[in-house]
Amino acid sequence: MNILVTGANGQLGNELRTLSEIYSHHHYFFTDIAELDICDEVAVKQFVSNHSIDFVINCAAYTAVDAAEDHPELCDRLNHLAVGYLAQAAESRGASFIQVSTDYVFDGNSFHPYKETDAPSPTSVYGITKLAGEKAALEGCSKTAVIRTSWLYSTHGNNFVKTMIRLGHEREALGIVFDQVGTPTFAADLAQAIMAVVEEGVTPGIYHFSNEGVCSWYDFTVAIHRLASITSCKVRPIHSADYPTKATRPAFSVLDKSKIKQTYQLDIPHWEESLALCISLLNSI
Repeated sequence: MNILVTGANGQLGNELRTLSEIYSHHHYFFTDIAELDICDEVAVKQFVSNHSIDFVINCAAYTAVDAAEDHPELCDRLNHLAVGYLAQAAESRGASFIQVSTDYVFDGNSFHPYKETDAPSPTSVYGITKLAGEKAALEGCSKTAVIRTSWLYSTHGNNFVKTMIRLGHEREALGIVFDQVGTPTFAADLAQAIMAVVEEGVTPGIYHFSNEGVCSWYDFTVAIHRLASITSCKVRPIHSADYPTKATRPAFSVLDKSKIKQTYQLDIPHWEESLALCISLLNSI
C-alpha cells in the first residue's frame, strides 16, 4: 500500500518511520508542514490523488494545551478542519484513515476507565477541537479508526519523561501533581498498534490505546527518576491547585483498552516496562 503519514517529525511520526523499515512491503510518504500543509484542502486532495494513497495516518496536531486557550482558531484549523480535509481526500480514493486523538475529550470526572461508548465532555480548547476532529474523521471517511491515547512520550522531541530527567539533574527538589491520574503511553507501542490496524485493515470506529496500568504524574516522575538513577532530586506530591494552568486537565483519564485488544489481538506492555525501555534507549543515544 501507499501510506501517507502526516506530522511525521513528531514523536509518533518518528516511531512510525522506524517501524516502516520492518513493514517495508508498504511504500511510505512521511510529511510534515514543509512537505504538505494539511490545512490546505486543495493541496491535501492533490497529494492523496497524485501519490495514489491507500492509507492515511494523521499524527499531526496542535498539542500545546495551554497555548490553545489563546489560539483557538489555529488549534481548530489543525485539530478539526485539517482532519476533515484528510478524511475526505482518503474517502475520494477509497482509502483508509487513522486519526490519533486524546484523553482530553473527557472531563476527567469519572472513577472508572473510560470506554469508547462513554460520552465525551471536553473542558479545554484542545479537547474540544480534538473531539471535533474525531467527528470530521468519522463523517468524512467511511474506513476510519479514531485512536485516543494519553500521556505520550518517546525518545524523540520534547516530552514529560525527558523534561523530568533534565530537571532531576538540575534541581534539588520538584513538586509534581498527584491528583491527576491516567496512564503513560510509549509512542513506540502506539506506533506498533497503528501498524497492527494497517496490517489487519480498519474496522471503523473509535478505539482507546495507552500502556497498561494506572499512575499519577507524581508516581510517573518517581518511576522516571528511579529508572534513570537520579537520586539527588527530591520529588514531592502537590495538588493541581498548587500548579495552576490555563487549560483544565482531566483529573482521571484512564482509558479502557478492551476493544482495541480484542479487535486487533494486541498484547500491551505495562507502563513501567515501556518506560524502562525508553530510558534505556535514551541512555544509549
